[in-house]
Amino acid sequence: MKPYVLVVEDEAPIQDLLAYNLESNGFEVGQAYDGEDALLSITERVPDLVILDWMLPHLSGIEVCRRLRRKPATQRLPIIMLTARAEEPDRLRGLETGADDFIVKPFSMAEVIARARAVLRRARPALDEPELRVGDLLMDLDAHRVLRGNRPLALSPTEFRLLRHLMEHPRRVFGRAQLLDAVWGINQEVELRTVDATIRRLRKALNGPGEPDLLRTVRAEGYALEPHDADKTRPEAASSA
Repeated sequence: MKPYVLVVEDEAPIQDLLAYNLESNGFEVGQAYDGEDALLSITERVPDLVILDWMLPHLSGIEVCRRLRRKPATQRLPIIMLTARAEEPDRLRGLETGADDFIVKPFSMAEVIARARAVLRRARPALDEPELRVGDLLMDLDAHRVLRGNRPLALSPTEFRLLRHLMEHPRRVFGRAQLLDAVWGINQEVELRTVDATIRRLRKALNGPGEPDLLRTVRAEGYALEPHDADKTRPEAASSA
């Protein structure tokens, strides 16, 4: 799956330039032109990376970043800020707010692509690997098989895609609508309860007798995949879907 990048930039020429070059380099791109539009877009679909302009109408990039860091679903969302502010105090303020990296305007597209890939590699090492590992789960992407410990798991294609998405973002909470978009596709007419039913089947396949539950249900938020060592330390972990 292509990494999904949301570009938040109010200047149309810069927005179009970023979108064109990111798409040409293997990214899926969403676009927002102000801070409020960005937050709404992220509510509907959490991206893998946000490229966020500091100076935005209605709601600044700093405030967007601050709000994203307050929500469980976006606490660990990678954010690169675009800014004309090259002074150290401004950069420190942005980093303290939660930005992962800065790109100072004017910038080269080669720099943007390199920074985006570097931030994504740190956040999602699985992008460069033929296997995904989370706790005692192993997903072999080439062989299309999954093991928990030494136990092979029998998964349907949809369950495999759902598990892959969760393994690529361990501990991140996804709402039902976000999972529908990421796993079933934004153009598919699928009911939200389909996510709950698929989670139940996946939970049954993942969790053998005596094994900790790897799927955490967050009331009013959605679902997350938790490594089994984390399950023992989180009192809210894993109730049934």
